Amino acid sequence: MPERKLKWKILLLHMILLPTLYFAFYFFSLAPKSWEGVDEAVVEKIAKEHGREAKAPLIDPGSGDLLLFAFLVAGAAGGFVGGYYWRRLTRKE
Repeated sequence: MPERKLKWKILLLHMILLPTLYFAFYFFSLAPKSWEGVDEAVVEKIAKEHGREAKAPLIDPGSGDLLLFAFLVAGAAGGFVGGYYWRRLTRKE
């Protein structure tokens, strides 16, 4: 009998949680345009005010979040190495 009550609680939780999540994803996907990054919103605006135009970057990371992903991977690798050598890093001599 307790197993049956647990199944009903799980079903009720799904009936409440899933529509709430669907609504939240739908609501946040209604943005009228994509957000501007710091480069477009601040740097390019100030450069145009001072008479300079934006140039293409020396190393083009492409469009999207490729650069953020690279920082994520570098941070994860650095965290792994730092954790692996934690005792050597904090050892008092």
